[in-house]
Amino acid sequence: MRAAILQMQSGIDPAANARTIVQAIEDARAGGANMLFTPEMSNLLDRDRARSAANLRREGDDETLAAIREAAREAGLWVHIGSLALQGEGERRLNRGFLIDDQGEIRARYDKIHLFDVDLATGESWRESAVYARGQRAVAAETPWGRLGLSICYDIRFPDLYRALTGAGASILAVPAAFTVPTGKAHWHVLLRARAIEAGVFVIAAAQVGQHADGRETYGHSLAVDPWGEVLLDMGTEQGLGFVDLDLAQVAAVRSRVPAIDHRRDIPPVELAR
Repeated sequence: MRAAILQMQSGIDPAANARTIVQAIEDARAGGANMLFTPEMSNLLDRDRARSAANLRREGDDETLAAIREAAREAGLWVHIGSLALQGEGERRLNRGFLIDDQGEIRARYDKIHLFDVDLATGESWRESAVYARGQRAVAAETPWGRLGLSICYDIRFPDLYRALTGAGASILAVPAAFTVPTGKAHWHVLLRARAIEAGVFVIAAAQVGQHADGRETYGHSLAVDPWGEVLLDMGTEQGLGFVDLDLAQVAAVRSRVPAIDHRRDIPPVELAR
């Protein structure tokens, strides 16, 4: 499998973001890729709630999703949309990822389960739960190259989700993100490598990067990690398209060396010693 990873700097104009992704689909196909991976919030990254509200659409009306589906069909390319900001029920928004096949059909949807509510030492404060509806289910989907486990950004800190995904047969994990710079510097690489190592899977993490129009700064460093935990691709801090070739036979080879999945056990309740 040849994967293309789009490291982008989404802004406050969905039409401009859509053009970037459509061009990436064309370039990914020209580069021999089988699937393109995009970051979290590919269509809109805008923390101004009033301004962003004017650009939000329900899934069936979202222009970016429609443009990506059409471009995927024309290119004959699978696309994992890391996530789109969509209008949900009532005032709630959705942070929803999509798997699009080479006919432009939606094969899977995933709503972010773990919402980022933190106060950072830099003074940054984020309250995703005040705006977004929380996802209620883990999702894995079949592709021609193996089963893909879906997640989004802050999910990376919760290994139980990835245990569920790999327990359901996922051999590739997608972790699209818009990581902050402080948490990215401290934890991004080690968390992604840990998720790959603990289950013997490939991890593909397409990320947002740089200074965005809404004032935030994201870490970048889109990564591809193999089942042994080796970093196959690190895209640093520049926007653009990267390519990585995945030998899916490595999954079985690594799991035969360290059969951690076979050794998993349900943990009984903790007994507090006195």
